[in-house]
Amino acid sequence: MSGSEGQLPIRNTIRRLRFEHKEMTQAELAERIGMTRQTVAAIEQGKYSPSLEAAFRIARVFGVPLESVFQWADEAAR
Repeated sequence: MSGSEGQLPIRNTIRRLRFEHKEMTQAELAERIGMTRQTVAAIEQGKYSPSLEAAFRIARVFGVPLESVFQWADEAAR
């Protein structure tokens, strides 16, 4: 597996998307998707992979396709 230890092979753009959406906080996003702020922080930092359902909920909050939020690391490097 590529990447630094503790990092998952899935990358995401949640931080950028939050700031592009009126500087939404992690807590605000968490509330909208039914998770805790700590879980959102772990997902954003690449320390935790969300369930498929949670991933779709995150994409829906931002009004973007799933692939705009999450990318497989090997593909993101291309």
